[in-house]
Amino acid sequence: MNLSPEKKIAGVLAPLFGLRGENDLGIGDVAVLREFIDWAAEIGFKLVQLLPINEMGADNSPYNAISAMAIEPTTLQLAPGSPEDLSHQDFATVIAEADLAKLRRTKVRYADVRKLKRRLLEKAFANFNQRAPEDRRSRFREFCERESHWLNDYALFRALVETNGGFEAWDQWPTEQRTISSAREWRSKQTPEQQQHFSERENFYRYVQWIARDQWSAVKGYAGKKGLALMGDIPFGVSYYSADVFARPEQFALDWCGGAPPETHFKDDRFTQKWGQNWGIPLYRWSTMRDDGFDWWKERVRTVAHCFHLFRIDHVLGFYRIYAFPWRPQQNKKFLELGWKEMLEKTGGRAPHFSPRDDSTTENCHANCREGEEYLRIVLNEAGTGRVIGEDLGTVPDYVRPSLQSLGIAGFKIPQWEFYHGRITPGSEYERLSVATYTTHDHPPIRALWEEAFHGSGEGAAQARSDLEKIATFAEFKHPGADLDFERDFYPAVMHALFKSESWLAVVMITDLLARKYRFNVPGVSAAFNWSRRMHRSISQLRSSPKERKRMGLIRDLLEKSGRT
Repeated sequence: MNLSPEKKIAGVLAPLFGLRGENDLGIGDVAVLREFIDWAAEIGFKLVQLLPINEMGADNSPYNAISAMAIEPTTLQLAPGSPEDLSHQDFATVIAEADLAKLRRTKVRYADVRKLKRRLLEKAFANFNQRAPEDRRSRFREFCERESHWLNDYALFRALVETNGGFEAWDQWPTEQRTISSAREWRSKQTPEQQQHFSERENFYRYVQWIARDQWSAVKGYAGKKGLALMGDIPFGVSYYSADVFARPEQFALDWCGGAPPETHFKDDRFTQKWGQNWGIPLYRWSTMRDDGFDWWKERVRTVAHCFHLFRIDHVLGFYRIYAFPWRPQQNKKFLELGWKEMLEKTGGRAPHFSPRDDSTTENCHANCREGEEYLRIVLNEAGTGRVIGEDLGTVPDYVRPSLQSLGIAGFKIPQWEFYHGRITPGSEYERLSVATYTTHDHPPIRALWEEAFHGSGEGAAQARSDLEKIATFAEFKHPGADLDFERDFYPAVMHALFKSESWLAVVMITDLLARKYRFNVPGVSAAFNWSRRMHRSISQLRSSPKERKRMGLIRDLLEKSGRT
């Protein structure tokens, strides 16, 4: 697949969990993704971008994975014969006990979806153990051996989570299970029957990852045959309560939490405005990783390359320096009302700061840049021919974007944020090695900005009007106003402006493509809909809707005019 920046292409970003299929099990999976790929290819898109697909923890956030290598089991297609160990009878038996109508009509009900898919996978695994042919067993053994350097630790961790009632907070498990070495010793002291059961549970989790790797490799190949690239996502960090931290604690600074500095313009959360975003991810001990040849990062890149043609690194700024908090996110409320002096008294003099160093001096900037490039070269070398994208949004030091360009890593262009010296940067001046998009899963869609600007009030409405004015300037559109129709007047102009920009990739968030107002996540806020919102229509309904067919006809024409088909 030719993914050279010399050829401009366009893509669509969609959270997999939010996609709907006529026969899904309450969440988007690889079967629905195939439908989405077909639909996107028909329109003229050459890329589908997804959020991370790593196995999630209890908060259901794809950016707080409990494994940097393992794939989220709910993304798997589970139907008779898929995997091939799942029989028609077993599928029918399990499905008969589920309320599929309820699962399909609501937001993602993670507990119910996980329970349903887990039962189906258990049935498939039992059948595999009882009657799989030797060649299939051999392929499974080969997978386990090939991936053993991460898979064995992960399988032990998942079996321990199960032993502890699904509770993944390893530092609160029984004392003898809180480190990987002591857990292995604990297991060796169990009765032969208990050890056998534990071994079978570990093998189940290996089996699930085998199936996951096969299904995702297959869908990557399917997309390629359709002339469409799949773009994955690597979060910069990993959950404190992950198999990776449990197995390699020496590679993480567990007394600090990574995040982002204060953002006064962020109106959704007071803590973010005052202190910043505390993601709770442990910091890396880069020197320890260097001693180990950066093997963990190399394996992480190899894993995502199995499933995607190119990938985005979320918060690529973290490779250069990351904002660090001396407290866990669970304590944020305690610090919200405190002043700086009171905060220091609570933390023993430790304050939030950029790690390993801030950008206050030229020497610090040079050191951050040099080390960041060292780490990113490890990623690039392991990616091989796969393209790497860097999400470089937020508080960006002056040296970062030139550094990314020198490494051949495309950064992001958010038109309404490309505002310098009192001027919106025209799309014709965008670097070719860049990704242009109006919104991501974290931002309010353009339609929501429109509604807020003309029907809202207060600071939120003022901010929305300001953003709309900047988008309008970028699109060379006359002054937006309540007397205009969003879909008839504004929508075609902003889409055309994005596609005709000089950026290599022009990506449209699915909510912007469909002119919807809902969003999938509000950063820093524990909203009920975060990571669980689903699209209102299935892919087949979008394809058959006269209104959507007309809209997608417009998009196809704009893609052709801009040379992105």
